[in-house]
Amino acid sequence: MKHFILEACIDSAESAINAEAGGANRFELCANLIIGGTTPTPSLFKEVAKNCSTKINVLIRPRFGDFCYTDLEFNQIKEDVKQFQKLGANGIVIGILKADGTLDFDRMKELVVLADGMEVTLHRAFDMCTNPMEALDRAQEIGIHTILTSGQQNVCTDGLDLISQLIGQNKVNILVGSGVTAENVALIHEKTGATNYHTSCKETLNSDMIYRNPHVFMGLDGISEYSIYRTSESKMREVYDNLNKIRE
Repeated sequence: MKHFILEACIDSAESAINAEAGGANRFELCANLIIGGTTPTPSLFKEVAKNCSTKINVLIRPRFGDFCYTDLEFNQIKEDVKQFQKLGANGIVIGILKADGTLDFDRMKELVVLADGMEVTLHRAFDMCTNPMEALDRAQEIGIHTILTSGQQNVCTDGLDLISQLIGQNKVNILVGSGVTAENVALIHEKTGATNYHTSCKETLNSDMIYRNPHVFMGLDGISEYSIYRTSESKMREVYDNLNKIRE
């Protein structure tokens, strides 16, 4: 019988509660998923841990944008790793690139050492690197447990060939993300043999705000600040149920 990881990508305690109720068996905890995710606050971590029993891996990403970091940003990343280790995180989710598009394995190895027993996931910085197979080999060498990838495409269903190749190497866990849904998870498994899946299963909720000043806008261009993005328990449950059908 296959064992599946269903990792929920979440940025609120409400999403964590919904994801756990829907069958997720691991969290990637972030802030600001609307911009791809950044490092969450310790208070958010504590609130999720207080309300859920699911293992929490924490995204360590100091800002929006690329993954080529200054020395000051790297210092911040190291401090965040140490802080979330003290708080009891199950793992960290990291990724650093050099300017030439290769993975910065010296810095990442330093973070693996700092993680000191926590699980380490290389996030989708992997999808932006120049040579994924070389990166896979080096990731294994420095002790990375998991690579989150869409197969170097915007959505994972367009990257199934590479995902299948990566899984076939049997070197680290390959966590398939970006566009995983209840509708396509069986196809992804059929084409790749993947047993690790990453999804937000989000839905858009309308803000509880009644008064809305029409003269002031504080959101991102094209995105209403009165739209709340939250993990849907029912959507997560559909993915979970379809994985169980594969398991059977």
